[in-house]
Amino acid sequence: MEPSQTGSITKSFIISFYLVLILWIVKWLEFKFDISFAPYGIIPRKVEGIIGIFTAPFIHADNPHLLSNSFPLLITGTMLWYFFKELALKVIVGVYLLSGISVWLFGRPAIHIGASGVVYGLTSFLFFSGLFRRDPRLLGLSFLVVFLYGSLFWGLFPFVHEVSWESHIAGGIAGVLFGFLYKNKGPQRRVFAIETEEEEDTDEEEDRYWEIKDKPDEEQAQ
Repeated sequence: MEPSQTGSITKSFIISFYLVLILWIVKWLEFKFDISFAPYGIIPRKVEGIIGIFTAPFIHADNPHLLSNSFPLLITGTMLWYFFKELALKVIVGVYLLSGISVWLFGRPAIHIGASGVVYGLTSFLFFSGLFRRDPRLLGLSFLVVFLYGSLFWGLFPFVHEVSWESHIAGGIAGVLFGFLYKNKGPQRRVFAIETEEEEDTDEEEDRYWEIKDKPDEEQAQ
């Protein structure tokens, strides 16, 4: 992967930091004015719940809920903007919308809030992008993601009733889809054309050698 294909680590962190900061500003507004934005979450198959597709990722039940999403979102967001600077915005928006729409269509009749669907989507995209592209550096990133967030796997199962595991599954699937969709775009595995050229040169030299060796025999035959 060429250096020009990656972004600036500082800029990548700053962008992700501001995205997370927005979530904390929303929570601060709830605290400041003693209100709750929870009714603006995703309510599956209800017209009034459609707005939640756009607002739910910004709303969290409490500070621990927000904190549990902030660090993963900051880290995966930074990785995304650094390694996939040309695709980052498309992936974030795509995961954001596709996971929200999926929850609205197939989720339980409850109010679904939180950015965990986006977190699962970005984590899934980073992991499978490394596998699809077979780039050693991105494969290393895939294993790093597993090391840091392998425990997220258990969030795909309905062990805790209060947890929106539907958002986790929807985000994870969205990440796989966008990883496959964009596998031929952005950073790619290097192809060493020089090695091929050297092999061709070697073959040509061998051919010339046999031509020279056979030439005296041809003269004798004459």
